[in-house]
Amino acid sequence: MASRLAGSFGRRKIGLALSSGVARGWAHIGAIRALARLGVSFDIVAGCSAGAFVGACHLAQELDDLEAWALSLTKRRIVRYIDLHFGRGSLLSGNRIVEEMRRLLGGRRIEDLRNPFVAVATDLTTGHEIWLQNGGLVEAVRASMALPGLLPPMTFGDRTLADGALVDPLPVAPCRALGADLVVAVNLNTDIIGKMVRTAATPRTAVGFDPMVLGVEDSVAQSDPGKQETQPSLFGVMTTSLSIMQDRLTRSRLAGDPPDVQITPRVGHIGLLEFERAREAIAEGEISVGHKESELKDLLRAASL
Repeated sequence: MASRLAGSFGRRKIGLALSSGVARGWAHIGAIRALARLGVSFDIVAGCSAGAFVGACHLAQELDDLEAWALSLTKRRIVRYIDLHFGRGSLLSGNRIVEEMRRLLGGRRIEDLRNPFVAVATDLTTGHEIWLQNGGLVEAVRASMALPGLLPPMTFGDRTLADGALVDPLPVAPCRALGADLVVAVNLNTDIIGKMVRTAATPRTAVGFDPMVLGVEDSVAQSDPGKQETQPSLFGVMTTSLSIMQDRLTRSRLAGDPPDVQITPRVGHIGLLEFERAREAIAEGEISVGHKESELKDLLRAASL
C-alpha cells in the first residue's frame, strides 16, 4: 500500500502513458531508461498494446529481462513464435507469445504491482474502451495486444477484448483518471503515415516481414507478378490501415487531453513486425528523451511545488 501512495505527499503525481506501436514498442524501453537517468519516476503507468507490455515489465521490475530478450531476437528466432491458427479471427494463436510473457511476468496480478497500472483494450461487442486495472497481468497485457487479424481476441471476464489501439493508442486519460497531476506520454505514432504508405508497395518491406513465412500468399503478386512493386501486400494493407487509424485517433485524443510532455521517438522507418530491430528502436527511445530534457526538468520542478 505504501508504494501505491508514493507521490501522494511531498510532490504531485506523475503519470506515464505508453502508446501502441507493435515492434516499434521496443523504443519504450529506451525512453524509460533515459527518463530514469533524468530522475523522472512515475506514480501511475498506462499502456496500450506494446506500451502495455513494456509498462507492465517496467512495474514488475523485469525491464532488464525484456530488453535482453528483445535484443536476442533475429528473423530466424522470430519465426519460432509464429504459431499459425486460421481460426477465431486471426492468423496466429499467440500461445508462444503468451509463454514468453509469462516467463517475464509470471503469475503477477495488476493490483500487486508497486504502482497503479492500466492496460487499455477494446470491447469488440460494444466498441467501448476498457481499462484493465486488476486481475492477471499477463492476461491484461495479452488482451491489450490482440491486434485484429493477427492475434485472436481475448476473453476477459464476460468481455471479448481486442487491441486497445482501436480506441485509444496513447492512454493519457487513464493516467489522469487514476490521479496523475502531470503526464509524460511516449508516442510512437507521429511519423508513420507517409513512410508506411510508401513501403506498403513492397510486400516484404511493408511490414518488415515476409508474408510467405506465414504461408499466406499475396493474391496481388500471384495474380500479376509484374505488379509486386506497385501494389500493397496483404500485410501491407493491414498495417498501413492500422497506422492511419492510430495516427488519426491519437491526434483526436490528444487535442482534448494533451500530456504535459510528449516524447516522440522517430521510429516510422521500422516495420510494424520488425521485432529484430530492437537495438535501434531502443536507441531512438533514449535519443527522443534527450530532445525533451528541458521540458522534463520543468515538469520535475512543477511536480515538487
